[in-house]
Amino acid sequence: MPGLTVNGVAIDDTFAEAFGMRATALVITGPNRKWARQAAITMTGFATSVIACGCEAAIDIELPESETPDGRPGCRVMLFAMSTDELQKQLLNRVGQCVLTSPGSACFAGLKGSADLKLGSALRYFGDGWQISKKLGGRHYWRIPVMDGEFLCEATTGLTKEAVGGGNFFVMAETSGKALAAAEAAVAAIGEVPGAIVPFPGGIARSGSKIGGKYKGMVASANEAYAPTLRGVVAGALGPNINAVLEIVIDGETNDAVAAAMKAGIKAATDLGPEKGAVRIGAGNYGGKLGKFIYSLKDMLP
Repeated sequence: MPGLTVNGVAIDDTFAEAFGMRATALVITGPNRKWARQAAITMTGFATSVIACGCEAAIDIELPESETPDGRPGCRVMLFAMSTDELQKQLLNRVGQCVLTSPGSACFAGLKGSADLKLGSALRYFGDGWQISKKLGGRHYWRIPVMDGEFLCEATTGLTKEAVGGGNFFVMAETSGKALAAAEAAVAAIGEVPGAIVPFPGGIARSGSKIGGKYKGMVASANEAYAPTLRGVVAGALGPNINAVLEIVIDGETNDAVAAAMKAGIKAATDLGPEKGAVRIGAGNYGGKLGKFIYSLKDMLP
Protein backbone atom coordinates (compact mmCIF):
# COMPACT_ATOMS: atom_id res chain seq x y z
CA MET A 1 0.00 0.00 0.00
CA PRO A 2 1.08 3.63 -0.40
CA GLY A 3 3.91 4.76 1.88
CA LEU A 4 5.71 7.95 0.87
CA THR A 5 4.58 10.76 -1.41
CA VAL A 6 6.76 12.52 -3.99
CA ASN A 7 5.42 15.61 -5.78
CA GLY A 8 1.89 14.50 -4.93
CA VAL A 9 2.44 10.97 -6.27
CA ALA A 10 1.96 8.15 -3.75
CA ILE A 11 4.76 5.57 -3.61
CA ASP A 12 3.84 2.06 -2.50
CA ASP A 13 5.81 0.55 0.36
CA THR A 14 6.89 -2.40 -1.74
CA PHE A 15 9.71 -3.67 -3.95
CA ALA A 16 10.47 -4.89 -7.44
CA GLU A 17 11.92 -8.37 -7.70
CA ALA A 18 14.38 -9.30 -10.45
CA PHE A 19 16.53 -12.28 -11.37
CA GLY A 20 19.87 -13.12 -12.91
CA MET A 21 20.20 -13.45 -16.69
CA ARG A 22 22.84 -13.88 -19.39
CA ALA A 23 23.37 -10.93 -21.71
CA THR A 24 25.37 -9.72 -24.66
CA ALA A 25 25.57 -6.54 -26.71
CA LEU A 26 26.31 -5.57 -30.30
CA VAL A 27 27.13 -2.39 -32.15
CA ILE A 28 25.24 -2.25 -35.44
CA THR A 29 26.22 0.39 -37.99
CA GLY A 30 24.74 1.45 -41.30
CA PRO A 31 25.31 3.86 -44.19
CA ASN A 32 23.23 6.44 -42.30
CA ARG A 33 21.30 6.73 -39.04
CA LYS A 34 18.05 5.56 -40.62
CA TRP A 35 19.47 2.23 -41.75
CA ALA A 36 21.57 1.63 -38.64
CA ARG A 37 18.42 2.06 -36.56
CA GLN A 38 16.32 -0.03 -38.94
CA ALA A 39 18.66 -3.01 -38.62
CA ALA A 40 18.69 -2.62 -34.83
CA ILE A 41 14.89 -2.35 -34.57
CA THR A 42 14.34 -5.37 -36.80
CA MET A 43 16.86 -7.47 -34.89
CA THR A 44 15.28 -6.66 -31.52
CA GLY A 45 11.71 -7.27 -32.67
CA PHE A 46 9.54 -9.91 -30.96
CA ALA A 47 11.83 -9.88 -27.92
CA THR A 48 9.68 -8.57 -25.09
CA SER A 49 9.82 -11.56 -22.76
CA VAL A 50 11.71 -14.83 -22.43
CA ILE A 51 8.35 -16.45 -21.65
CA ALA A 52 7.47 -16.69 -25.34
CA CYS A 53 10.14 -14.87 -27.35
CA GLY A 54 13.28 -16.74 -26.29
CA CYS A 55 15.06 -13.54 -25.35
CA GLU A 56 14.51 -9.94 -24.31
CA ALA A 57 16.17 -7.29 -26.45
CA ALA A 58 16.11 -3.61 -27.34
CA ILE A 59 18.29 -0.71 -28.39
CA ASP A 60 20.46 0.50 -25.53
CA ILE A 61 21.81 3.74 -26.99
CA GLU A 62 22.34 5.35 -30.38
CA LEU A 63 25.97 6.08 -31.24
CA PRO A 64 27.46 8.91 -33.29
CA GLU A 65 30.06 8.22 -35.96
CA SER A 66 32.85 9.13 -33.55
CA GLU A 67 31.93 6.24 -31.22
CA THR A 68 31.60 3.31 -33.65
CA PRO A 69 34.35 0.99 -34.94
CA ASP A 70 33.85 1.94 -38.60
CA GLY A 71 33.08 5.64 -38.17
CA ARG A 72 29.46 5.35 -39.27
CA PRO A 73 26.18 5.96 -37.37
CA GLY A 74 25.24 3.07 -35.13
CA CYS A 75 23.19 1.59 -32.31
CA ARG A 76 24.22 -0.52 -29.35
CA VAL A 77 21.67 -3.27 -28.82
CA MET A 78 21.40 -5.67 -25.89
CA LEU A 79 20.02 -9.23 -25.72
CA PHE A 80 19.10 -11.11 -22.55
CA ALA A 81 18.26 -14.80 -22.08
CA MET A 82 18.05 -17.33 -19.28
CA SER A 83 20.88 -19.54 -20.57
CA THR A 84 24.05 -19.19 -22.61
CA ASP A 85 22.82 -21.70 -25.19
CA GLU A 86 19.58 -19.80 -25.78
CA LEU A 87 21.40 -16.49 -25.96
CA GLN A 88 23.80 -17.89 -28.57
CA LYS A 89 20.90 -19.26 -30.61
CA GLN A 90 18.96 -16.00 -30.53
CA LEU A 91 22.05 -13.96 -31.34
CA LEU A 92 22.92 -15.89 -34.51
CA ASN A 93 19.34 -16.12 -35.74
CA ARG A 94 18.67 -12.43 -35.27
CA VAL A 95 21.94 -11.12 -36.70
CA GLY A 96 21.74 -13.56 -39.61
CA GLN A 97 18.16 -12.75 -40.52
CA CYS A 98 17.96 -9.07 -39.58
CA VAL A 99 21.41 -7.45 -39.73
CA LEU A 100 23.16 -9.43 -42.47
CA THR A 101 20.11 -8.73 -44.66
CA SER A 102 19.93 -4.99 -43.94
CA PRO A 103 21.40 -2.67 -46.61
CA GLY A 104 24.91 -1.45 -45.86
CA SER A 105 25.03 -2.93 -42.36
CA ALA A 106 28.03 -4.00 -40.28
CA CYS A 107 28.10 -5.69 -36.88
CA PHE A 108 30.64 -5.44 -34.05
CA ALA A 109 31.09 -6.71 -30.50
CA GLY A 110 29.37 -4.43 -28.02
CA LEU A 111 30.49 -6.05 -24.78
CA LYS A 112 33.63 -7.42 -23.21
CA GLY A 113 32.45 -10.25 -21.02
CA SER A 114 33.64 -13.26 -19.09
CA ALA A 115 33.28 -15.44 -22.19
CA ASP A 116 32.69 -15.12 -25.92
CA LEU A 117 29.68 -15.86 -28.09
CA LYS A 118 30.04 -16.75 -31.76
CA LEU A 119 29.09 -14.02 -34.20
CA GLY A 120 30.89 -13.70 -37.55
CA SER A 121 32.77 -16.92 -36.81
CA ALA A 122 29.47 -18.77 -37.33
CA LEU A 123 27.74 -16.45 -39.83
CA ARG A 124 30.78 -16.61 -42.15
CA TYR A 125 29.50 -19.88 -43.63
CA PHE A 126 26.88 -17.87 -45.50
CA GLY A 127 29.81 -16.75 -47.66
CA ASP A 128 29.96 -20.29 -49.07
CA GLY A 129 33.75 -20.29 -49.17
CA TRP A 130 34.17 -16.73 -50.43
CA GLN A 131 34.33 -15.18 -46.95
CA ILE A 132 37.60 -13.53 -45.87
CA SER A 133 39.15 -13.51 -42.39
CA LYS A 134 40.68 -10.21 -41.26
CA LYS A 135 42.58 -9.33 -38.08
CA LEU A 136 43.08 -5.68 -37.23
CA GLY A 137 44.15 -4.01 -34.01
CA GLY A 138 43.82 -7.22 -32.03
CA ARG A 139 40.24 -7.81 -33.25
CA HIS A 140 39.07 -10.55 -35.60
CA TYR A 141 36.54 -9.83 -38.37
CA TRP A 142 34.87 -11.71 -41.19
CA ARG A 143 34.07 -10.13 -44.57
CA ILE A 144 31.12 -11.88 -46.15
CA PRO A 145 30.15 -11.13 -49.78
CA VAL A 146 26.59 -9.83 -50.25
CA MET A 147 24.83 -8.22 -53.19
CA ASP A 148 25.56 -4.60 -52.19
CA GLY A 149 29.20 -5.24 -51.30
CA GLU A 150 30.42 -6.93 -48.10
CA PHE A 151 28.96 -7.61 -44.68
CA LEU A 152 31.67 -6.87 -42.10
CA CYS A 153 31.08 -8.78 -38.88
CA GLU A 154 33.26 -9.23 -35.83
CA ALA A 155 34.07 -12.87 -35.09
CA THR A 156 32.76 -12.89 -31.51
CA THR A 157 31.10 -10.71 -28.90
CA GLY A 158 31.19 -10.86 -25.14
CA LEU A 159 28.89 -12.65 -22.71
CA THR A 160 28.14 -11.47 -19.19
CA LYS A 161 26.61 -13.65 -16.49
CA GLU A 162 26.08 -10.63 -14.22
CA ALA A 163 23.01 -9.30 -16.05
CA VAL A 164 19.69 -8.69 -14.32
CA GLY A 165 16.19 -9.01 -15.76
CA GLY A 166 12.80 -8.01 -14.45
CA GLY A 167 13.36 -4.73 -12.67
CA ASN A 168 10.01 -2.97 -12.82
CA PHE A 169 7.58 -0.40 -11.55
CA PHE A 170 3.88 0.30 -12.10
CA VAL A 171 2.51 3.67 -13.19
CA MET A 172 -1.06 4.09 -11.90
CA ALA A 173 -3.27 6.97 -13.01
CA GLU A 174 -6.81 8.31 -13.20
CA THR A 175 -6.98 7.87 -16.97
CA SER A 176 -5.21 5.84 -19.63
CA GLY A 177 -3.94 9.07 -21.19
CA LYS A 178 -2.30 10.20 -17.96
CA ALA A 179 -0.82 6.75 -17.35
CA LEU A 180 0.67 6.77 -20.84
CA ALA A 181 2.10 10.27 -20.38
CA ALA A 182 3.86 9.24 -17.16
CA ALA A 183 5.10 5.97 -18.67
CA GLU A 184 6.44 7.74 -21.76
CA ALA A 185 8.31 10.22 -19.57
CA ALA A 186 9.79 7.33 -17.60
CA VAL A 187 10.90 5.48 -20.74
CA ALA A 188 12.55 8.61 -22.16
CA ALA A 189 14.54 9.06 -18.94
CA ILE A 190 15.57 5.40 -18.86
CA GLY A 191 16.79 5.78 -22.43
CA GLU A 192 19.54 8.06 -21.11
CA VAL A 193 20.87 5.33 -18.80
CA PRO A 194 23.57 3.22 -20.51
CA GLY A 195 23.46 -0.53 -20.04
CA ALA A 196 19.71 -0.75 -19.43
CA ILE A 197 16.85 -1.55 -21.80
CA VAL A 198 13.05 -1.61 -21.66
CA PRO A 199 12.07 -4.50 -23.97
CA PHE A 200 8.29 -4.10 -24.25
CA PRO A 201 6.64 -2.07 -27.06
CA GLY A 202 7.89 1.49 -26.71
CA GLY A 203 9.25 0.38 -23.33
CA ILE A 204 5.76 -0.08 -21.88
CA ALA A 205 3.65 -3.13 -20.94
CA ARG A 206 -0.07 -2.93 -20.22
CA SER A 207 -0.42 -6.68 -19.61
CA GLY A 208 1.05 -7.06 -16.13
CA SER A 209 1.08 -10.75 -15.27
CA LYS A 210 1.24 -13.22 -12.42
CA ILE A 211 2.83 -16.69 -12.37
CA GLY A 212 0.62 -19.48 -13.70
CA GLY A 213 -3.16 -19.35 -14.09
CA LYS A 214 -6.38 -21.34 -13.92
CA TYR A 215 -5.85 -22.95 -17.35
CA LYS A 216 -3.46 -25.86 -17.83
CA GLY A 217 -0.10 -24.99 -19.35
CA MET A 218 -0.24 -21.24 -18.67
CA VAL A 219 3.18 -19.97 -17.56
CA ALA A 220 1.74 -16.52 -16.84
CA SER A 221 -1.69 -14.93 -16.86
CA ALA A 222 -3.46 -11.63 -16.20
CA ASN A 223 -2.70 -9.93 -12.90
CA GLU A 224 -6.35 -9.32 -12.06
CA ALA A 225 -5.53 -7.37 -8.89
CA TYR A 226 -4.33 -4.50 -11.12
CA ALA A 227 -7.11 -4.69 -13.73
CA PRO A 228 -9.44 -1.69 -13.21
CA THR A 229 -12.35 -3.35 -15.01
CA LEU A 230 -12.38 -6.10 -12.35
CA ARG A 231 -12.66 -3.67 -9.44
CA GLY A 232 -15.29 -5.02 -7.04
CA VAL A 233 -15.21 -8.47 -8.63
CA VAL A 234 -11.81 -9.59 -7.31
CA ALA A 235 -9.64 -8.60 -4.36
CA GLY A 236 -7.94 -5.73 -6.13
CA ALA A 237 -4.88 -3.60 -5.39
CA LEU A 238 -6.32 -0.38 -6.83
CA GLY A 239 -8.10 2.53 -5.21
CA PRO A 240 -11.26 4.12 -6.66
CA ASN A 241 -9.29 6.87 -8.41
CA ILE A 242 -7.10 4.53 -10.48
CA ASN A 243 -8.45 3.51 -13.87
CA ALA A 244 -5.28 2.62 -15.78
CA VAL A 245 -2.01 0.88 -14.93
CA LEU A 246 1.11 0.54 -17.10
CA GLU A 247 4.27 -1.36 -16.25
CA ILE A 248 7.86 -0.51 -17.08
CA VAL A 249 10.08 -3.61 -17.19
CA ILE A 250 13.86 -3.10 -17.13
CA ASP A 251 16.77 -5.39 -17.99
CA GLY A 252 20.30 -4.30 -17.20
CA GLU A 253 23.87 -5.24 -17.88
CA THR A 254 24.44 -5.03 -14.12
CA ASN A 255 22.48 -4.66 -10.90
CA ASP A 256 23.60 -1.02 -10.74
CA ALA A 257 22.29 -0.33 -14.25
CA VAL A 258 18.82 -1.60 -13.32
CA ALA A 259 18.79 0.50 -10.14
CA ALA A 260 19.91 3.60 -12.04
CA ALA A 261 17.22 3.05 -14.67
CA MET A 262 14.51 2.59 -12.05
CA LYS A 263 15.59 5.78 -10.28
CA ALA A 264 15.59 7.75 -13.54
CA GLY A 265 12.21 6.40 -14.62
CA ILE A 266 10.48 6.94 -11.29
CA LYS A 267 11.86 10.47 -11.06
CA ALA A 268 10.53 11.33 -14.51
CA ALA A 269 7.11 9.88 -13.69
CA THR A 270 6.81 11.70 -10.37
CA ASP A 271 8.12 14.97 -11.83
CA LEU A 272 5.06 15.02 -14.08
CA GLY A 273 2.77 15.03 -11.04
CA PRO A 274 -0.73 13.58 -10.59
CA GLU A 275 -2.51 16.27 -12.62
CA LYS A 276 -0.71 15.24 -15.82
CA GLY A 277 0.46 11.73 -14.97
CA ALA A 278 0.52 9.11 -12.24
CA VAL A 279 -1.22 9.33 -8.90
CA ARG A 280 0.63 6.29 -7.58
CA ILE A 281 3.76 4.21 -8.27
CA GLY A 282 3.95 0.52 -7.39
CA ALA A 283 5.97 -2.55 -8.34
CA GLY A 284 5.62 -6.24 -9.02
CA ASN A 285 7.15 -8.99 -6.92
CA TYR A 286 6.68 -12.57 -5.89
CA GLY A 287 7.22 -12.19 -2.18
CA GLY A 288 10.99 -12.24 -2.66
CA LYS A 289 10.92 -15.93 -3.58
CA LEU A 290 11.69 -15.78 -7.31
CA GLY A 291 14.63 -13.45 -7.86
CA LYS A 292 17.66 -12.55 -5.76
CA PHE A 293 17.64 -8.87 -6.76
CA ILE A 294 15.35 -6.68 -4.68
CA TYR A 295 14.69 -2.99 -5.46
CA SER A 296 12.76 -1.27 -2.71
CA LEU A 297 10.83 1.67 -4.16
CA LYS A 298 11.74 3.91 -1.22
CA ASP A 299 15.43 3.43 -2.18
CA MET A 300 14.69 4.30 -5.82
CA LEU A 301 13.24 7.75 -5.09
CA PRO A 302 14.93 10.95 -6.30
